[in-house]
Amino acid sequence: MGAGTGSGAGGAAGTGALPQPAQEIADGYAVSGAALDLGALLWDGVCLPAARIRIPLGTLNRHGLVAGATGTGKTKTLQLIAEQLSANGVPVFLADIKGDVSGVSAPGVPGDKVAERAGQVGQTWRATGFPSEFYALGGIGPGIPLRATVTSFGPVLLSKVLGLNRTQEQSLGLIFHYADAKGLELVDLKDLRSVVAFLVSDTGKAELKGIGGLSTATAGVILRSLTAFEQQGAGDFFGEPEFDTADFLRQAPDGRGLVSVLELAAVQDKPQLFSTFLMWLLADLFHDLPEVGDLDRPKLVFFFDEAHLLFSDASKAFLESITRTVRLIRSKGIGIFFVTQSPQDVPAPVLGQLGSRVQHALRAFTPDDAKALRATVKTFPNSPYDLEELLTQLGTGEAVITVLSEKGAPTPVAATRLRAPESLMGPVAADVLDAAVKGSSLYGRYAEAVDRESAYERLAERSETAERAERAEQGERGDREAEDTREAQEAADRAAVEEAVKAPERTPGGRGKEDTSLVGQVVGSGMFKSLARSVGTQLGREISRSLFGTARRRR
Repeated sequence: MGAGTGSGAGGAAGTGALPQPAQEIADGYAVSGAALDLGALLWDGVCLPAARIRIPLGTLNRHGLVAGATGTGKTKTLQLIAEQLSANGVPVFLADIKGDVSGVSAPGVPGDKVAERAGQVGQTWRATGFPSEFYALGGIGPGIPLRATVTSFGPVLLSKVLGLNRTQEQSLGLIFHYADAKGLELVDLKDLRSVVAFLVSDTGKAELKGIGGLSTATAGVILRSLTAFEQQGAGDFFGEPEFDTADFLRQAPDGRGLVSVLELAAVQDKPQLFSTFLMWLLADLFHDLPEVGDLDRPKLVFFFDEAHLLFSDASKAFLESITRTVRLIRSKGIGIFFVTQSPQDVPAPVLGQLGSRVQHALRAFTPDDAKALRATVKTFPNSPYDLEELLTQLGTGEAVITVLSEKGAPTPVAATRLRAPESLMGPVAADVLDAAVKGSSLYGRYAEAVDRESAYERLAERSETAERAERAEQGERGDREAEDTREAQEAADRAAVEEAVKAPERTPGGRGKEDTSLVGQVVGSGMFKSLARSVGTQLGREISRSLFGTARRRR
């Protein structure tokens, strides 16, 4: 059976019994406990406000996917879900790629379109702002700076963002291992660069002999990649104080969950970086949080926007790490929603773990589009809809949905007209955002970067100490050589004097004895001996130099 979406004609249905297929779908979304209200069922071109499409709150740690072509309403869907999570006391993390999600903090603006949508889905709309914190990677752009140390970021994630191959990634892991073993803290990129340079220096080469070594060629690739990475401004993302991801888990004083918005508009030209950084945030949460199993409501729901960037050109090890994190983090009370254009952007092992699906419209303008559309349809349970046709006809703010019921079983596929967000559907003014950032209780803790002693400073100090020792050794060697020269010169002087004393007597006129006697007197004088000794000393050298017209060097 085909089911129109109601994008053209077809407003809200009146009261009365639902058509049998629609009733069966609605029954699949019946919830006894707390739930998020996404919208109303669409059937045969009519919106049925009595058939509410909901997600049980307790299943949101089973992860989800929000997909659809550009301009189909994915961002507003995120905003709608985030609002209701916050209202139910669940903290939320949102990545704001385009800079238009900050409006979640401010009440929405009533208007004809909002009133029309609310009427169609049976929504009682109230303009409401939600408690929010704003962050920025490394302080680039408006927001509380989010920083990570290189050590905590780790070699796998860093290899991904640097674009290293498998061999280079393994070498980087070896470098991290060495730094950890030697107590060389890798806080920022200059720390890592200094360790790499040290390990291929004459002094450092021997350090890795027992555990594999590091080739000069591989070190060169890593160093060049780090330099290019830093020139893109990435150096600001690594350093201290490192952000404590537990700050994402807070509630406002009124009990609502805080909505943490990561402002990425200033770095949207560095997609590989921010997608990898988002993965670090998840990995850090996974590392720190205890096992809690299934809860009535999650501790945090994390929206991973532009998810295709995370998986693009990813190594096997990297994909395995992501898959393992997604599989296990739900037991820590964390739910993840991947947001991307097509389900095909998400690897099958990850896609198979996503319990909730909100699929906005897809385009089929090219053969590749048509192929992706057919592949997407195959990922949904059987349904009375002609999904291949329906997915190309959905209007903005409409989606095909399937989630997990309270019993953990997939719900029937439901074409849905989504509710209107109650917060501002657009960015807040720049001065309002700046005031919110500086008024945060976290601003004083994270605003200013700290550069303490770490690997760079310790290796520099070690190098300076080695240079001082070498200079001292060279000085001692020079002093010994000078002393040896002086002693040799004095011996030569004594030999010359003795030879002069032994000179043969001159016989003519009988004056030889008198001359010899005179020479002996002069040579035997203390003044002559002193002058002779001085020839082998520094004073002697200075006198000699003056004879060649050179002045004493000033120091």
